[in-house]
Amino acid sequence: MFKTVLFPIDQSRESREAAGTVADIVKTYGSKLLLLSVVEEPPAGAPPRAGDEVMSSPAAIAELLEEAQTFFSQLDIQTEAVERQGQPAFVICDVADEMNVDLIVMGCRGLGLTEEGAAESVTYRVINLSPCPVLIVP
Repeated sequence: MFKTVLFPIDQSRESREAAGTVADIVKTYGSKLLLLSVVEEPPAGAPPRAGDEVMSSPAAIAELLEEAQTFFSQLDIQTEAVERQGQPAFVICDVADEMNVDLIVMGCRGLGLTEEGAAESVTYRVINLSPCPVLIVP
């Protein structure tokens, strides 16, 4: 059913907590697991957010992907790591489309649960733009 699962990761606690759900899905369906992390380009004129300096560092992204691969390797799950640059929601959807992903699994920070947060939420944008189903792990 889910031949290829895309797991976008960042430094958030929610992303780390979603890893267990991803592992369960991949093992249950015998899926290929793609790990994606995005070197973020802040929107023009946008004020800096907390954590932006970390997610805009290619070295930090490479380390994050390596740690995630180690985690899944310990569970006997093979992964393919993908690093891209851009706006996270758009990159996630582009990668899902390019790699014929059957499911995107991602953690949710809850920022898009209010009207004012929805426009800024990566999760909200992915849900609305994704070429495949999206599972949000609270």
